[in-house]
Amino acid sequence: MPDGAQAGPDEDRIEAAVRAVLVSMSGDLTAKEAALLAELEALGRTIARAKAEIAQLSVDDITGAHIPSATDELDAIVDHTAQATNEILDACETLEKLEAEVPPAAAEALQGAVTRIYEACSFQDITGQRISKVVSALKAIESRVEAAVANASGRPAPAPAAAAPVAPKTEGQELANGPQLPGGGTSQEEIDRLLASFD
Repeated sequence: MPDGAQAGPDEDRIEAAVRAVLVSMSGDLTAKEAALLAELEALGRTIARAKAEIAQLSVDDITGAHIPSATDELDAIVDHTAQATNEILDACETLEKLEAEVPPAAAEALQGAVTRIYEACSFQDITGQRISKVVSALKAIESRVEAAVANASGRPAPAPAAAAPVAPKTEGQELANGPQLPGGGTSQEEIDRLLASFD
């Protein structure tokens, strides 16, 4: 142990166990076995220090403030996006009503523009699904951090929050994975191959 370092109870137990093994095997140890025991002792001290450091983490800031704040902000993004999308769709309906009052060429151009706006508004559903995935990941991280700190400090891990009852998924819901990151979804070639297999 380095000079001036304070041994913790875990380190004391590890060193005592290694010494007991050394005493019981005195004279019977080869150089390799002695080196292995020394490595085990050092590894045990490293693990004990890591556990002590984890136990001293101020996870209350993470689990009590940062993660809930982040999930609240993400929920607010979903709400504001939904409100903005509804206003855009209302404006599109107004534009559609004006089509009858403009010349046919202008009406056709107006209809094309409105259709593109409707298609672009699908972003709201996709971003909502993506944000829901991030919120779920943050909650899982929060739970694991709490459990790791409780384990390292010798406290019982907090009981997981009771999940709301979930309705059984339909076959389509089981297959749906929501929006994928670029390159993460099914490629057109895979879809073509699947469709060709039905022939």
